[in-house]
Amino acid sequence: MAANWPQWRGPEGTSLALPGTYPTRFSPSENVLWKMKLPGVGSSTPAVWEDRIFVTCGIEGEDGALALDWAGKEIWRVKLGPERAGKHKNGSGSNPSPITDGKSVIVYYKSGTVASLALDGKVNWQTNLQKRFGEDTLWWDLGTSPVFAGGLIVIAVMQEGASYVVALDPTNGEVAWKVDRTFPVQKESGQSYTTPCVTRIDGRETLVIWGADKLTGHDPADGRLLWTCGGFNPEDKPMWRVIASPAMVDGVAVVPYGRTKFTAGVKLGGSGDITSSARLWERNDLGSDCPTPVGRDGRVYLLSDRGQIHCLDARTGRDLWSGAIPRSSANYYASPILAGDLLYCSREDGSVAVVRVSDTGMEVLSQNEMGERIVAAPVPIRDRLLIRGVDHLFCLGTKQGS
Repeated sequence: MAANWPQWRGPEGTSLALPGTYPTRFSPSENVLWKMKLPGVGSSTPAVWEDRIFVTCGIEGEDGALALDWAGKEIWRVKLGPERAGKHKNGSGSNPSPITDGKSVIVYYKSGTVASLALDGKVNWQTNLQKRFGEDTLWWDLGTSPVFAGGLIVIAVMQEGASYVVALDPTNGEVAWKVDRTFPVQKESGQSYTTPCVTRIDGRETLVIWGADKLTGHDPADGRLLWTCGGFNPEDKPMWRVIASPAMVDGVAVVPYGRTKFTAGVKLGGSGDITSSARLWERNDLGSDCPTPVGRDGRVYLLSDRGQIHCLDARTGRDLWSGAIPRSSANYYASPILAGDLLYCSREDGSVAVVRVSDTGMEVLSQNEMGERIVAAPVPIRDRLLIRGVDHLFCLGTKQGS
């Protein structure tokens, strides 16, 4: 079977690409296999299943999705009702990334619309979480992506006031379970733009959810709360919303928070309130606001919004090394993706840095100017690199790798 990219951050939702020979130098005219003009704005990452690439975006004022083949030719497009456009300069009505299990494609939008599409573009079912369960109270643009867990579609809605996690039956969109996830917090601190992580802890599939000053573990079969870890906002500050999701590595969740000021390591597992037993370490001198860290082999690579990279020991939080991509006035919004020893880092101004990482340090191999705004995470797959910009989807590679 060909390598697939079925969700945000890749095959396992960990920002780790499968082995391949990926391009390290590219531009709108160099090593471009094809580029496709997108019909509207979206900040979501494409999903890939076998011979198809799925993208969400606005289409003529509606929530939309389209499928392309590996030559960059559009196969189908579908519109799903009125779009709620983005408020932030880097936001959109299509921030959540599509997910697929090879049977259907699940799409989710700022409007609250959730839909299941057949691989040929037919709409299997469509619903709207905000019409069913209440309006969106986020201050900015909804950003969390859906995930598959326990054979269900799970979406976390963490916002001002009533927050919840809901699981939908993939066959018909009916609610399989819905649990409250509202914690007492100060203004804006309950708002979260993170995506749930699906991992195995002590042999059990577990949903790990980050937001409202709490890291929580849930049983994906029924949403039941398994454990809670707190202590991330001991002074109970307002405006403590979170954007970056945790990185999972070797049974440890590495959690950025506090608007770039803090990062903590949490041992996953246990039951009840695990705050005192699970908190392994905390740093108050580094963090990331938007980019989600990526980890492997006991190491975590944390990319800050300003281009600093720290390689941390996941168990201790100590720096193994640190470095930086040359500075710019622009920020990193996209999460970095690790493909072998190459870390792909996309900046909002369209510059994509390719950084070689090793046990002892980093080397910036190239900074590639794509000529348009980029906030979606890159997709290294099948010796190619998909880069989603504000105007185009680029497929990059070499003739040898094509």
